[in-house]
Amino acid sequence: MTYRKVLFRFLLATFLLCPATSARAQHESSEEVKFNPGTFILDHIGDAYEWHILTYNGHHVSIPLPVILYSKQTGFHTFMSSGFHHGSHDGFSIAGDGANKGKIVENSTGERPLFDLSITKNVLAIFVSMAIILWVFFSVAKAYQRREFQTPKGLQSWVEPVILFVRDDIARPAIGHQYRRFLPYLLTLFFFILVNNLMGLIPFFPFGANVTGNIAVTMVLAILTFIITTFSSTKKYWIHIFNTPGVPWWLKIPVPLMPFTELLGVFIKPFVLMIRLFANITAGHIIAIGFFSLIFLFGQMHIAMGYGVSVISVAFTVFMLFLELLVAFIQAYVFTLLSALYIGMASHEHH
Repeated sequence: MTYRKVLFRFLLATFLLCPATSARAQHESSEEVKFNPGTFILDHIGDAYEWHILTYNGHHVSIPLPVILYSKQTGFHTFMSSGFHHGSHDGFSIAGDGANKGKIVENSTGERPLFDLSITKNVLAIFVSMAIILWVFFSVAKAYQRREFQTPKGLQSWVEPVILFVRDDIARPAIGHQYRRFLPYLLTLFFFILVNNLMGLIPFFPFGANVTGNIAVTMVLAILTFIITTFSSTKKYWIHIFNTPGVPWWLKIPVPLMPFTELLGVFIKPFVLMIRLFANITAGHIIAIGFFSLIFLFGQMHIAMGYGVSVISVAFTVFMLFLELLVAFIQAYVFTLLSALYIGMASHEHH
């Protein structure tokens, strides 16, 4: 395989990872556009109302996705995102700038509709990951029924060690004797994060979406952990928060410094969960695409410089992809472990 073919394949893989919004498509002209690494990176890590496949001779090849909107003035609207390719559609358009850039707004008011239930790129990727997880676990469950009391084989031999790892090294040590109550949630959490992390590293449809690098997704996961932790908490847990034993009385009365700090920690814990997963996954994508952007930046100066720096750029990009592969497992483990620890601290009974 020649050097040019290798370079072309890496360029193609990167373009497959980059979403193209309708707003960008409608504002581009036939003139050559100067490469902007900031826009290039933000397009990669952002969401979109269509799934961009590739760009060929200035034409965007993408898969349109359903748009579902509810406006106070005009009610429900459903159509495909391809309707935005020629500008506005049905009284709506995608904002090209401002606070709502990249989002659907009403032409009459310039504001977002009351509800936007559209199937975006990240939403579709979540559906795909859910289908993969269900297929894996149903297949493994059927295999256990067929091959009872036999050595795990095939997909079983891959999934069973992970399940035992979550049970024996995360749930049981962190939660204690009642770990079985929370094991289904922890397993779901671990596999959901892991599968979406890995899917984000595969540069072709229906993979490549930055699901766990979307703060809305990590926020929902953190809120679920917060809800389970709060509703599983015991009386002793709240006593430790508002009347922490072993703390001098003057840190509790007359100014409740320690109770305030402990109560603030109840909300900081899920916030940290949300930010940690979002920041680590997003940072990995930004660094990898940043290295790749060097090819185009130097190529704008001179084509020979672009080819020259591509060797180093591609090498660092491949290194970052392997590093992201490791981070995909680590972040799934860390999020699940911390969730188990928070649940364990809240539900622990004194013996």
